[in-house]
Amino acid sequence: MSPPPPPVTVIGIGADGWEGLGPAAREALRTAEVVIGGRRHLGLLPRECPGERVAWPSPLRPAVPGLFAAHTGRRISVLASGDPMFYGIGRTLAELLGAERLRVLPHPSSVSLACARLGWALEETEVVSLVGRPLATLNRELYAGRRLLVLSAGADTPAEVAGALGERGFGPSRMRVLEQLGSAEERCVEGTAEAWPHPPGDPLNVIAVDCAPADGAARPPALTPGLPDAAYDHDGQLTKRHVRAATLAALAPAPGELLWDVGGGSGSIAVEWMRAHRTCRAVSVERDAVRAERIGRNAAALGVPGLTVVTGAAPDALAGLPAPDAVFVGGGLTAPGALEACWAALPPGGRIVANTVTLESEALLADWYRRHGGDLVRLAVSHATPVGAFTGWRQAMPVTQWSATKPLASRGPGGDAADPGGSVEAAQGETR
Repeated sequence: MSPPPPPVTVIGIGADGWEGLGPAAREALRTAEVVIGGRRHLGLLPRECPGERVAWPSPLRPAVPGLFAAHTGRRISVLASGDPMFYGIGRTLAELLGAERLRVLPHPSSVSLACARLGWALEETEVVSLVGRPLATLNRELYAGRRLLVLSAGADTPAEVAGALGERGFGPSRMRVLEQLGSAEERCVEGTAEAWPHPPGDPLNVIAVDCAPADGAARPPALTPGLPDAAYDHDGQLTKRHVRAATLAALAPAPGELLWDVGGGSGSIAVEWMRAHRTCRAVSVERDAVRAERIGRNAAALGVPGLTVVTGAAPDALAGLPAPDAVFVGGGLTAPGALEACWAALPPGGRIVANTVTLESEALLADWYRRHGGDLVRLAVSHATPVGAFTGWRQAMPVTQWSATKPLASRGPGGDAADPGGSVEAAQGETR
């Protein structure tokens, strides 16, 4: 039996370079036969580190297994910025190589150093990474009085952040850009977002934001389900506010879970699922290309640009998608095989919620309720509206909602969902 390969030592290094490393990190680098890292990191090593220096290829993630296989049996050290396990290469290596193969020697992260300079409590500071992420990621975090640390993608990021803050009504926010934290060249520049005076500086920077809204600015959307309908761009294909809140309650998002939003419409269910927690994920499936594009815009505006939008009709468009933890069906219920495909894709314990306003689809949901149980409810919402000089109630179309949890002990693949009995003819004009 061959001996296990030597561990891969993952070393965090700061802008202070070799001088800021501890004895264990220095020894690992001196004795490494191969040192892998970014070109900037490799350039920080002194001559006393004789190992072969290998720069990361691009794209990085697909190349990692082959890169390490090419150096099997050799002592490998990897250089990373700050704490490798905080938005760093450490996570990727743990996922691809296995955590048991790693020996991680962290350095203080840029976030820890920034909080130390600012006098901010780390546990009360929100961190937003714009490294490889859209600028719209920032939108979800903008609330009065919040302190944000933005991990910058480069020298142009501070001006981009300043512009985004102004567009969102947070122009008076104080911004401080901390460059080259921990090095002899460390410096801090500051100003307000609406009058950001500084040209691009050092690309190695962290942006501190004290969020302050402009006078008269609209309050940002709440984090609870049921945002105002006006928060969305839509053409009428929208799960209305009060029904949406009830739908999200039935879907019960939890950290890290994946939602299929089938018949996406405006994307409101998927958007608010992802807003429930920063690790929640969603795929919105919409057959209309114009609506699919609109879903992407809504997701960006509400701070969840990571929402995946698939243009196509169920059930065909569901093929190849990662398995969901929950499914919402808000359109196309009567498409042959659509509900069956959604139920079959759910793992035991997965949740499904389906809404409809048509009698034809209501009959279909009643049949699924008969066969699979769960809850079948009718949601009716009325709004006060003028009636001449008085006020009366105007009722919106009632929504029938079926929700169920797939049994933990299923009766075969997809339970008994393959039973086609009870299906009805397709209904036209089905809405969310």
